[in-house]
Amino acid sequence: MKLKESELILNKDGSVYHLNLKPENIANTIIFVGDQDRVDLISEYFDSIEFTTQKREFKTTTGTYKNKQLSVISTGIGSDNIDIVLNELDALLNINLKTREPKTNLTSLNIIRIGTSGALQADIPIDSFLMSTFALDINGMLHSYQIEPISNIELENAFVKHTNWNPKKAQPIFIKNDCELAKSLSSEKIINGITATAAGFYGPQGRVLRLPLQDNQLNHKMDRFNHNNQRITNLEMETSAIYGLSKLLGHKAVSLNAIIANRATGTFSKNADKTIDQLIKYTLDKLAQ
Repeated sequence: MKLKESELILNKDGSVYHLNLKPENIANTIIFVGDQDRVDLISEYFDSIEFTTQKREFKTTTGTYKNKQLSVISTGIGSDNIDIVLNELDALLNINLKTREPKTNLTSLNIIRIGTSGALQADIPIDSFLMSTFALDINGMLHSYQIEPISNIELENAFVKHTNWNPKKAQPIFIKNDCELAKSLSSEKIINGITATAAGFYGPQGRVLRLPLQDNQLNHKMDRFNHNNQRITNLEMETSAIYGLSKLLGHKAVSLNAIIANRATGTFSKNADKTIDQLIKYTLDKLAQ
C-alpha cells in the first residue's frame, strides 16, 4: 500500500520531515538523548564523524567509536517527541521512501536512551546509574496505537488497584525492555527498576507550584508499589514511549538513567554533569565491546 504524501511527509531532498535524515545517514545502533547539546558531549568521544545535521530540536551525529558505528539523536523532551523520532527512524529503514511502500524485509534498530531522572525511592543514591527493566506509561500517548501485544495485564491491574487510579486518566501500561540488549549493557554498576513516564514535568510528576494536583499522593503511592519484588524506582518523560513504540515496530530498546535527583529525600546532585559524562563513557564502552 502506497502511503499518501500527507501521512509520510518528506523534505524536498527526500529526507524525512522532522529529522532531516536519509537512510544512509544513520547507524543501526542509535543513542537517544533529550538535550541537543548532549549530542556533542557524546560525539566528542567518537574517533571519527561521518555525518551531522539538525532541524529544530532534532540533532543527529553519526560516527565511529572503537570501530563501532553509532548515531546520536536528540529527541527533545516528552513522549510526543519520541513518537516523531521513532516513527521517522523506522520509516527510514522499513519504508521505501521513493515508492512510499513498506518493505517486506524489515530492519531492527538497537536504541539506547541516555537520560537523567529523579529517583522515587530513598535508598537509590544520587549520581547512580539505573536501567529501566520496565517502563510504566502514565502519559497516554501509546493508547493511540494497538498496544495489546506489548502490555502486561498483571502489573497494570495491580498498579491500578494499588493507586486507586482515576478512570478519567489513560489506563497505565507496563512495557518490558529488550532483554538481550539489556544484558549487554548491564554490570554491577547498574541498578534495575521500573521507570514511570509522565506527560509533563510539574503536575504530572507531582510538583506543586501554584496549581493543585488531581492526586497529590500519587508519587507516594508509586514509591510504595511492589509487585513480585518489582518496584517503581524513578520518574521521567520518555522511556515508556521508547519501549512501547520500539516493541510495536520490532526494534530493541533500553533506557539508562543518570539519577541526579531523589524525590523521596528532596536532594539534587551537586555534580550532575560529571555523572552524565560517566554514564556516557560507560554506555559507549559497553556498546563497543
